[in-house]
Amino acid sequence: MHPRKRIRGGMTSSAPYHFTHAIVRTPAPSAIHGIRADGGPDPDFAGLAAEHDAHLATLRDLRLTVTVLPPLDAFPDALFVEDVALTFPEGAILLRPGAPSRAGEVAHIREALAAQHPRLLEMTSGHVDGGDVLRLADRVVIGLSARTDRAGAEQLAALLAELGYKTEIAGTPPVVLHFKTGCGLIDTGTIFAVPALADCPQFAGLEVVVTPPGEEEAANLLRVGDTILVGDRWTATRALLEARGLSIRPLPTTQIARIDAGLSCMSLRW
Repeated sequence: MHPRKRIRGGMTSSAPYHFTHAIVRTPAPSAIHGIRADGGPDPDFAGLAAEHDAHLATLRDLRLTVTVLPPLDAFPDALFVEDVALTFPEGAILLRPGAPSRAGEVAHIREALAAQHPRLLEMTSGHVDGGDVLRLADRVVIGLSARTDRAGAEQLAALLAELGYKTEIAGTPPVVLHFKTGCGLIDTGTIFAVPALADCPQFAGLEVVVTPPGEEEAANLLRVGDTILVGDRWTATRALLEARGLSIRPLPTTQIARIDAGLSCMSLRW
C-alpha cells in the first residue's frame, strides 16, 4: 500500500498516480478514421498500432496488471478507453461521451469494468468525456468543453461524491480540445499546463509549470507511479522534467496525435 498524506481540508489521500491495474483496447483498422477537430491526414495504421503497443508494454514494464480488450471496428475511436469511463479503487463510472459516434462504446466496456470494480455507477444525462477529467490529490476537476457539458459535469460530480471524491468544475479554453489536452499532473502539488490554462482558478495553491514554447502538445503527459510518460518529440519538456529530478519515459505519439489523442487517452488506470 502506498503511504497516504494529509492534504487541504483535513482529508487524507494517496497520490492519484500510484496505479496497479489498467484496461486498454487494441486499435481496430478503422482507427485511422478517428475523430479530429481540424482535419489533417489519416494516421498510418501500422504506426498507430506500434504506438499503442509501446504504451501497453510500458504499463506492463511499470508493473501494472493490464486487461487488453478486443478491437471494435465499428467504433474508430474505441482505443481511447479513457473517454468512456473513469476508474478508481472505490469503483468505476460509465460516462456519456460528447461525440454521438462514440456513444455505443460504453456498452462494450461495461463487463470489463464490472468484473474488476466493487461498484459500477453510470451517467444517465448530459455528456462527459474522460479526457476532460483530471484527478488531483484532494479532488477531481471536470473541464467543460465541446465534449463535456454542464449537465453532464454536475451529474458526474454527484456520482463522484458517492465514491467519496470532491469535485470542481472548470472552464476549458476554446483552443483546448479536452481539459487534459492542456494539462497533466507532475506530482501532487504540481501541474504541467499550456499557457491558456496556466491561470486556471482550480489550480490555485498548486505550482503550475508552463509548457515550453512550441511543445504545447506535451501537456498531455501521464504519470504512472514514479515515472512520467511523455511524447518522445518533446525534447525541451523532457529536459525540463529531468531537471526536476523526475524519471521520464519517452513514447512515440506522432500517429495518435493525428486523431486528436495523447498518452492518457489509451488506458484506464486505477
